[in-house]
Parts: sequence; C-alpha cells; structure tokens
Amino acid sequence: MRGLGTGARQVLKAGSTAAAALTALGLLTSGCATGGTGARDEGPAHDADSVAAAPTPSASVSASASASPAQAAKRVDAVKLIQDDPKVSASVKGDLKPCVGDEYPVDVSYGELTGGSASDIVVNVMTCGDAVGVGSYVYRRQGSGYQNVFKAEEPPVYAEIDRGDLVVTQQLYEKGDPVTYPSSEEVITYSWATTHFKADSRTRNDYSNAVGGTDTATPDAG
Repeated sequence: MRGLGTGARQVLKAGSTAAAALTALGLLTSGCATGGTGARDEGPAHDADSVAAAPTPSASVSASASASPAQAAKRVDAVKLIQDDPKVSASVKGDLKPCVGDEYPVDVSYGELTGGSASDIVVNVMTCGDAVGVGSYVYRRQGSGYQNVFKAEEPPVYAEIDRGDLVVTQQLYEKGDPVTYPSSEEVITYSWATTHFKADSRTRNDYSNAVGGTDTATPDAG
C-alpha cells in the first residue's frame, strides 16, 4: 500500500513501520516525540475522512514535545479506555484482542491538541494480522476522566499529532484494487475549535494504475 503522507508509496505494513520510525526519530531529536494517532469528532464515524496504516501489532506510546511540564502525560490504560467508551463501535471493541500474550494492537500518543490543562490522548486500534487501522480516537481530559472528542472508524485509517494539529490519513480503494495498492490517499488536517475539531485542509494523492500486484483482494473492514 502507498505509505502515509504526501507522495509516499509503500505497502500498509511498510507505512506502519515508517510511522513508528518517525516517532522514534522525534524522541531522539527533541527529547519528547510529537508522534501520534487520531480520529474524527465531526459526526458519525462513517462520515470521517480518515486514513490507513499502523505500526506493528503491539502497543506503543509517545509523548508530545509540544506539551508543557504541567501537561506531562499520565499514562492510561488505552484498551480499557476504548472498551469503556460508548462511542466506540461494537465491532471495534469485539476485534480488540491481544495479538501475542497480553500485547494489544493499540498505538497511543500523548500531546497537546485541544488546549486543555492536561495532555490529550490519541488512540489507534489496528488488526493483528496485517496492522490495518480500524479505528482512531482522540480523548480530552474532563474532570477525573476522559471525553471522546473525535473518532474515525472507516478503515484503513490512521491518525497522528503533528505540531499541535490532528492529521488523519485514509487510503482509498476502487473496485479491483489489490490490498497493497490503493487507488488514492486522502490526508486531512484538523485543528481544535473550542468544542470540536474542524478540517483545515485536505490533500488527495491519486496513484498510477500501471503499478501493483495481481492480488485483487480489497481491505477487510474487520
């Protein structure tokens, strides 16, 4: 599959590895990574313009460089957060099971997105077998708990924190596209507008039909 971001082309798993590598690089260069994941809050999940690709199926956590010391992230149980959230679909909850031992296919990032007093949490839920993103969510600190302020559940989807913005990428397939070669990719950048996220920009990359394998299977939404 073509990778995350503009112009990059790579298979889904490769895109996942690249995302994880970029997060690791951010940790080395800034002391705190700005990596992340994210989802849409602008209405029903099926309306979400979202994204693909995810890291390998084990939970990973990064802290945002934009967060002040006072906003230092308190690590949360992301799996419990998802399972207890009434806004998360039953299908995503049902598929959220350990891949190996007690390791879940969940990618978690902490960072400043909504301007609150504590770091926001971005959670990406993936499949174990092929690391396809099936759900992306943003949680904002509310009292003693967290409020779901954004979700996207249209796979393959993946969300990240980028310099205080939420960036959601979705790879799009047309009939007959092999799973490793989507026809296009859409990247949407969101910013926080007092009570919700609003879309600031959209970028669509169309890919050549001249490349690709013979596999005609399309992604399974799980």
